[in-house]
Amino acid sequence: MKPLKEKVSITLDEDIVTKVKELAEDDDRSFIQYINMVLREWIHQNKPSHS
Repeated sequence: MKPLKEKVSITLDEDIVTKVKELAEDDDRSFIQYINMVLREWIHQNKPSHS
């Protein structure tokens, strides 16, 4: 089963969009797939540690 998706709208700076599109193409991913991957990795790496 595919994970649930939620449609959102954001405004990004033009230079960010251009660079993300280039990176996504280099990684053979769509723009949205690449953004999801980057955000997921960032969230995983920046989780607060629970002591």
